[in-house]
Amino acid sequence: MVKKLKILLIEDDMIEIMKLNRTISRLKLDHTIVEANNGEEALEVLEQKDNLPDIILLDLNMPKINGIEFLKILKADDVLKYIPTIILSTSNNKKDLLECYKTGVAGYVIKPLKYEDYVSKIEKLLAYWSVNELIVV
Repeated sequence: MVKKLKILLIEDDMIEIMKLNRTISRLKLDHTIVEANNGEEALEVLEQKDNLPDIILLDLNMPKINGIEFLKILKADDVLKYIPTIILSTSNNKKDLLECYKTGVAGYVIKPLKYEDYVSKIEKLLAYWSVNELIVV
């Protein structure tokens, strides 16, 4: 059964936020997107332990707390560490990729330049997590 996901999108670029929301709408998906513009805002959202997201989509290059720093904070928390976190970034830097997987990321998706390719990747990504058994904490 496909489930409706609550997705925490941590992204500082408004164009990328609009692109994801437009993609969800275009694909006629009924997921809920909660937006945070940086790691600090995301941590505030995650303080509400009774209303946690099913998955987190995380950009790496952000002000205040970058994606890797945020991931390390997340994975150090006994409750939050179980939320699947997928990097959604333009960085194809092998060092970033290795560091993310070493820290415990659930996936690493490079944002393609063409919008149609982006839609295809997001569709597959969300389809997978919609049927995956998720831990409810």
